[in-house]
Amino acid sequence: MGLSRRKFTREFKLEAVRRLEMGVVPVAELARALEVNPNVLHRWRREQQQGPGNSFPGNGRRRWPEGRIAELERKVGRQALEIDFLRDCLQRVEEQRRLQALNGKPLFTKRSKEGKRQGKQVN
Repeated sequence: MGLSRRKFTREFKLEAVRRLEMGVVPVAELARALEVNPNVLHRWRREQQQGPGNSFPGNGRRRWPEGRIAELERKVGRQALEIDFLRDCLQRVEEQRRLQALNGKPLFTKRSKEGKRQGKQVN
């Protein structure tokens, strides 16, 4: 009959990583004290560094799916491009208004509207 796999709580893993990062004792000694393999300690530290809010989810808490993260990153990228595009458009409009204000020419003319009211065709 095979051995059952041990399960460690999130708090246990976080405490082990904290003690590992303090560096007071060598990894091998800490692993012996905690009765785990040194490679497990390294893996736990790597998981903690990759995503502190997502590490050691425990029962009932799912990890963030990789596809969802990639989807959100793409969305942020598209929004950043849109913001840059709109910022450039706004800057061009503001420059045109400043130039027209300096030249004394209004941005819009009333001539086209007056021509339509008087029944004149404007081509």
